[in-house]
Parts: sequence; structure tokens; C-alpha cells
Amino acid sequence: MDPIDVTKRLGRWSAGRGPLYALLAAGLRQLIDDGELSPGAPLPPDRALATALAVGRSTVVAAYDLLHDEGRIVRRQGSGTRVAGTPQVDPLGTTSEPMFLDLLEPRSDVISLACAAPDRPPAELTESYAAMLPALAATTDDIGYYPAGHPVLRRAVAEYYRGRGVPTEPAHILVTTGGQQALSLLARAYLRPGDRVLVEAPTYPGALETFREQAAVLSGLPPGLDGFAAAVREHRPAIAYVIPTFQNPTGSVLSVLARRRLAETAAAEGIPLIDDEVLAELGFPGHQTPPPLAAFADTVITIGSLSKSVWGGLRVGWIRAAAPVISKLARIRAVHDLGGNLPAQLAAAELLPHLDDLLRRQAPERKMRHDHLRAELARRLPDWAAPPVEGGQTLWIRLPYGDGASFAQAALRHRVSILAGSGLDSSGGSESSVRIHFLHPPETLSTAVDRLAEAWRTYRPPSRPATAPPALAM
Repeated sequence: MDPIDVTKRLGRWSAGRGPLYALLAAGLRQLIDDGELSPGAPLPPDRALATALAVGRSTVVAAYDLLHDEGRIVRRQGSGTRVAGTPQVDPLGTTSEPMFLDLLEPRSDVISLACAAPDRPPAELTESYAAMLPALAATTDDIGYYPAGHPVLRRAVAEYYRGRGVPTEPAHILVTTGGQQALSLLARAYLRPGDRVLVEAPTYPGALETFREQAAVLSGLPPGLDGFAAAVREHRPAIAYVIPTFQNPTGSVLSVLARRRLAETAAAEGIPLIDDEVLAELGFPGHQTPPPLAAFADTVITIGSLSKSVWGGLRVGWIRAAAPVISKLARIRAVHDLGGNLPAQLAAAELLPHLDDLLRRQAPERKMRHDHLRAELARRLPDWAAPPVEGGQTLWIRLPYGDGASFAQAALRHRVSILAGSGLDSSGGSESSVRIHFLHPPETLSTAVDRLAEAWRTYRPPSRPATAPPALAM
């Protein structure tokens, strides 16, 4: 591709704060994600683009390296730099981006094991909508704009945390349109191009995409967060993001001692620590969920949501933080969104006092489906390593050979979508892993495993590992 053409498309890529390489990477990232640079498209050589942009070659190299680590571009000796992916369409008309396919172009013949969320509203939710109707009908002199959330729901969420032993007032709560918006608001509030973010490797890919959208630089830590204190001192990150309970994708649970150490270290170092608790209440029968990180330090920022625990279509989440942080986030939200769906918030307020009962009722079914999926995998794919988990929604599977990205493409040709591990790992690892969820009914899970087994029977790894595309994942 002509470097002048790329330069024109980039526009004012250098406008902003942060290192030039991070700003350049952000400009190219947007062109790739918006489809301006299509899969397989060549990018200019380092020197040519540096000359066209009047920057040092090291700036372009660093930007390309960052995009390569994210899986957005491929760099190969002798064949140059290209946008990741292939311009060809396979015989089934699919792409190699299962999460985009699942959410944007759903196909009835594809079983999605990639996007994990309950697929039907429970009776308790419809009852909560019915219970809130009198209050909604009686509403007067209220235009319904609440950037921080409706007071009734803010009080209910605060009471929910007090019930878990974490002192909380309504002023500590910001209601959001799900956990993903919560992450987006926090990224806007805390990150500038080139800022460092500490994340687990692997972790929730929706968080990785949100941080990359702000042109942040990601540093990965293994699940269990070994080396957190050393990484904080070395990188001085702007924020740290963790999932200590039923970690997505591994399902691991951080011990109480490790939680205390993590929260106290972040507080002592002055690092905002984001505790993603979206999956925290999804334990199997008998599992005792440890306290949230906010129980050990009042500087922790907690994210919660009902979309994973109740229903994917219930787009109600929240942020729990110190009152000044909540005020700042509410001002940011007011610019982009004057407030969420008011009937959904009123229904959520009705539902929250009964959430524990709902989850206890559903836990045996989730455990049964988890066990069924593992049994089917052991029967049809005995060489796959699929460790059990104590809750959550997903299994983190290690393949005996090959790479997750190329096998995900093979699986999609057999009408099953899964997530490649490399798309969930900012460190560039997890190539041999895939993530699948166990929320489908047993008969659907059995069919999905049959299709995966057939895909595996015909799978032939490429000579070079495939690159997982950026994943819009849940």
C-alpha cells in the first residue's frame, strides 16, 4: 500500500497526549477496526511510512510491534506487514471472527460457544418488571434522565454490597448499561495514549479492546497475579484490572489472603485497582464466594452487572467506588449518555433483593451443564485438557497441538464458534488454548462437541500459528 494513502487516511493521528508510537498505533487500529484497512491488506514498509509521516523509523516499528502483539497485523520476513486475517471467504461464507459473527451476523446453523450469557429471562425478571409497573405509572414531573442511575437502583445496589459486608452508600454507586459500559467509562476517565495497564494474561477480551481503544499499553500478569507488586513498581501503571472470582477465561478464584495482599498493594502504591465482579456470584452449589476486593481497601473500583447472572438482554450494571470517583464518572457519562433504560433499572431494583435466591436455584443447572460438557469432551476429545471450574460460565481448554486461532476457523467451518486463546492474552501467549462456554442445554452441548470432534479429526495445523482477530467477546 502506498504510504501516502495510509498517511491521508490517518488524518490527525498525532493529535492527543502520549508517545507518538502509541498515537500512531491508535490511528492504524481505528482504520483496521473500521474496515478502512481490510484483512490481508499490505501496510507500508517501516522506512517508507516513517518518511511519509516525518517521524523516526523506531516510532513506526514500535507502533507495528504493538499492533502485532494485539493480533491486528502480521509481520513476516520477506512478505512485509499486512492486516491480520484473510481476504478470502471460506465455502460456508464465514469469517474468522466468531464474536463479531455471533453478535453482528448471527447464523441459526452455528452453535455459539463463544459469547457467554444466559439466553432467556428467568421468571423472577418478568415478575420484577410487573412489580415495578405501578411505580412507573405513578411517575410525574420526572423526565427520566439520571446519568448516575435512578436513586431507587443506586440504593438497592448499595444495600446489596452492605449485605456482603462492604459498607456502601448510594453516592458510591454509578449505574451503567452493563459491565462493558462500566469499563468504557473507567478507561475514558483514567487512560491517555501510552498509559500502561496491568491485566491478567489471559483475561476478558472486551476489557483488552476497551483499553486498546484508548491507545493504552498492556502488560500481562499470569492468573494468580504473581509478581503484581514488582510489576506496579516497574511499570507505574495508570490502572490495574483483575477478575479475582471465576476469572474469565480460566475460572480460577483468588484466595482471601491473595485478595488482601493485592488490594493493599494497589492502595499503598496509589494505583486504581478495578475488580471485575460480573461473574462473582455464579458459584456452583456449596461454593463460598470470597469477599470482593473492596472489603480490603476502600480505594478499589468494583464493576458489577446483571447481564451474566440474570439475562444477557438485561443491560444493567454498575460501578462501586469512592464518591468523588462516581461524580467524575457521572459527568463523563452525561456527555455520552444521559442515562440508562429507566424501566430496566426499576425492575433491577425489584430483583436485587431476590438475586441470591435466583442464583441458588440456577446453580445446580449450571453445574450439571458444566459436568455434561466436560464428560462429552472426555468421550469425544480425550486428548484435550479441560480442567473443571467451581463456577462461572466457561472452560479454558488446552489443545494437544496446533493453535487455537487456526482451529477456531476450522470449528467455524463445522458450524461451531469458539474463542481462540491468543485473542484473550495481551502477552502474546495462550496460542494453544481456546475458550468455550457451557450455558447451552445438554443436547446442544453434545451436538457442539460432535462438531468440534469432526473439526478436530480433519484439522491440520498451519506451518505458522494463525493470528486470532480482535474479539468482541463476553
